[in-house]
Amino acid sequence: MATRCLSFVTLVITTSILVLGISGQFECGGDLNGIVYHCKPFVKKEGPYVPPSKECCTALNGANALCYCQYVTPKLERNISIEKALNIAGYCNCQDIPTDKCGSYTIPHPPSLKA
Repeated sequence: MATRCLSFVTLVITTSILVLGISGQFECGGDLNGIVYHCKPFVKKEGPYVPPSKECCTALNGANALCYCQYVTPKLERNISIEKALNIAGYCNCQDIPTDKCGSYTIPHPPSLKA
């Protein structure tokens, strides 16, 4: 009986963490699925900065960059360039672009946003 209760509690806690994380990302604005699909090629670590596509900027419409930065994990930082992502946020006129940190990435001063 105690094992079943512990399993249930673990399941509820895990589900709650996942739901809170997902709902937190939705409150940051923009089209999350579109951002992942259309902007991914422009934030790869390898290669030079390339201005994003119109579709990427459309997906970012209404996105709050500072809000998304609170969801940047070390795993995400290993897979994408946060500097390129912030440049794209500036290029696409996102709201509240951070000026100090995004995840563990420290933004150089002055920020080097592309226009």
